[in-house]
Amino acid sequence: MELSPSLRERLLTFQQLELTEHEIYARLAQGLPEGENRRILERIAADELRHARDWQALTGQEVKPKRLWVVLYTWVARIFGLTFGLKLMERGEERAQGGYKELLGVIPNVEAWLQDEEDHEHQLLGMLEEERLHYAGSVVLGLNDALVELTGALAGLTLALQNTKLIALSGLITGIAASLSMAASEYLSTRSEGTEKHPLRAAVYTGIAYIVTVLLLVLPYLLFANYYLDLALTLSVAVLIIAVFNFYISVAKDEPFGRRFAEMALLSFSVAAISFGIGFVARKLLGVEV
Repeated sequence: MELSPSLRERLLTFQQLELTEHEIYARLAQGLPEGENRRILERIAADELRHARDWQALTGQEVKPKRLWVVLYTWVARIFGLTFGLKLMERGEERAQGGYKELLGVIPNVEAWLQDEEDHEHQLLGMLEEERLHYAGSVVLGLNDALVELTGALAGLTLALQNTKLIALSGLITGIAASLSMAASEYLSTRSEGTEKHPLRAAVYTGIAYIVTVLLLVLPYLLFANYYLDLALTLSVAVLIIAVFNFYISVAKDEPFGRRFAEMALLSFSVAAISFGIGFVARKLLGVEV
């Protein structure tokens, strides 16, 4: 069929998208052990390649996949988990479906390609099962508790002590002790609930999330001598942690980002503000000078 220049350009874009996604799915499949998940990814990769060839039959032109996207999504899936990587891919699939719908009645076989894309989505949603997401609740517990407790403690200590080394020391002692306590509580809680989660693994996920958060929040006090600057950096780090984690969960578990982010940020900053005031009052009433 005769294509206008603008239509040919759009079809070439879809052709490159399908070829790029074929490369990504194929690479991810190669990294999986033999099993149903690998077979599904291999089948999707084959479908994407077939779609790219169908587009090529219309455009009469060869294209190359976007190598940067291939490398990026492959490493994202390997570092942050197959679920997160494929969910990001799924968002691209949704954009492709929207583009295909605009071609209904213009290009033959678009309806069949749309059905393939919808099948991909359902297959992906049905296959994703990862330990790291199974224990997401334990990670949330460790992150949230560390953010709320440590931002509050560091804010109060900043005004009460006004010494970066003492603040860092107090924050580390408080944070590490609290992380061990929280991990133990998660272990006992998970064991008593009788869920599918392994109590020890749940405790480890909670403890690691807590300790990592503590180290990141205390780090500014170990690097800079101005304690007000350190507090500002600590609060900025807290916002960044909340944003990154909630983006991860929103993509991997299809949960809203804005509401969860606002709740965690508001809670952490409210406690920090109250603790800062407590530190000011305590310093005045007790007459502490460090």
